[in-house]
Amino acid sequence: MKVLVTGGAGFIGFHLVSALLQLGHTVWSLDDLSASRRELLHSLDNNKNHIFIKGSILNRDVLKLCIDQVDVVFHLAAILGVKNTVESPKKVIEGNLDGTRNVLELAYQRGIKVIFASTSEIYGKNKELPFSETSDRVYGAPSIHRWCYATAKSIDEHLCFAYAEMGLPVSVLRYFNAYGPGQMSSHYGMVIPRFIQAALSGQDLQVYGDGTQSRCFTYIDDMVRGTISALKPEANGLAFNIGSNQPITVLELAHRIIGLTGSSSSVQFVPYEIAYGRGYEDMRARIPDLTRSNAILGFAPQVKLDEGLNKTIAWFSAHQI
Repeated sequence: MKVLVTGGAGFIGFHLVSALLQLGHTVWSLDDLSASRRELLHSLDNNKNHIFIKGSILNRDVLKLCIDQVDVVFHLAAILGVKNTVESPKKVIEGNLDGTRNVLELAYQRGIKVIFASTSEIYGKNKELPFSETSDRVYGAPSIHRWCYATAKSIDEHLCFAYAEMGLPVSVLRYFNAYGPGQMSSHYGMVIPRFIQAALSGQDLQVYGDGTQSRCFTYIDDMVRGTISALKPEANGLAFNIGSNQPITVLELAHRIIGLTGSSSSVQFVPYEIAYGRGYEDMRARIPDLTRSNAILGFAPQVKLDEGLNKTIAWFSAHQI
């Protein structure tokens, strides 16, 4: 099968591309490299079944060239990151909405399947846990830029379901906090690589807020496995939670990483207003209900947190990053 992965040079994208190639597919990776690293794909440069295209999903001509060659699109390209939502809301909103609209319109012209990477952020401040795919979305005021990414992704999902009603085979995947080898903290707020890098260098691990906020961290192999499973026709027209359902607080995570690395680092608490500016709002907890994903996709996370953290720590140690 011929496959397009938008955002193919990103963290999840690279691992997805690698897995698809191992399964024998021909893969086109489309990425503008604005928030990713081309070197992630260097290991695939000699694979005759991999074609890398530097370009943006906002460029319809380039996107059409790619979509015209393939049988299915995994749409992962996005403008993401907490810092972006706070500092560049216009870029986040327009980049996500316009890009997804382009993908869906061009895929619809050919009738090819789209698997759209959404996010657990869309559940917002909903306190009714765990989140099922039909749970309500609860956001703050539109004046709080923190919610622009979640809002944009929610509208992207509306577009996906609108096209599904028009006959396009499309599935929506809501990712819960991916981590693993190759992920970089950069300025996108990725907490696990940020903690690991600090622990390995003996620096303080900066915990934003009081550290009692909890997340379910999903090892990249599990996330890729769940993503590929959405190729099933039974997944068409539906949303699925893809993630671990075992929560841990950010403070507990910091101490866990300090222990696993044997680091002498300490924990430093940083107020949200210092990290992200005044008026920042956070979700206190995110836990997915995996009932639908298990029943239809056969998805269940397999990698325990300590196992995944040890693999990720080993990668950072080997690459001295």
